Amino acid sequence: MSSDFETYEQDFGTITAEITSKIGRIPKLSGEEKTQLVLNVDKQLEEVRELLEQMDLEVREIPIQSRAMYNSRLKSYKQEMEKLEKDFKRSRIAYSDEVRNELLGDDASSSENQRAHLLDNTEKLERSSRRLEAGYQIAVETEQVGQEILTNLHSDREKIQRARERLRETDANLGKSSRVLTGMLRRIIQNRILVFILGAIILLTIILAIYFNLRGH
Repeated sequence: MSSDFETYEQDFGTITAEITSKIGRIPKLSGEEKTQLVLNVDKQLEEVRELLEQMDLEVREIPIQSRAMYNSRLKSYKQEMEKLEKDFKRSRIAYSDEVRNELLGDDASSSENQRAHLLDNTEKLERSSRRLEAGYQIAVETEQVGQEILTNLHSDREKIQRARERLRETDANLGKSSRVLTGMLRRIIQNRILVFILGAIILLTIILAIYFNLRGH
């Protein structure tokens, strides 16, 4: 698992380095060239987001004793990602002095105010987006927890039902055993009574034989 995480780290470093270089070039461009570079950076940022998601999944599979270290590294990468996104947003509405003077001339000061206002609005939208994403993540995690609870309850219910069935079978077996023991005890008593009667008859026969033998003499 850790080897996969380190592979994602290498990819993260390579892509973010490219993004940083391109973000620095964006304010120096204008027109179609700037638009294409912005689209390219936006695509690479999406790749970085996917890498962070993969790293997050890998961290969850790492043993607990080693997880803290990887969590710390992942947190720093997420912070770096946030900084890149902020720099990217600024670069999209920023121009170098040369480009700004070429495009705006005397209106450069007014454009700077508009740029600052637009940047402020962009940051507000970004904060709102992060809050929505956090809320969505909480909702997904809550749903997952609820599903796990329902699954556990269903499993526990099946276990209880199986235990009840085994208990019924045990009761039935005990009933059969009780009837068998009762029958055996009854036969033992009957056999003892029969032995007692036979012994009494034999004893009586011997006494009578002795009596008649003495009487004959």
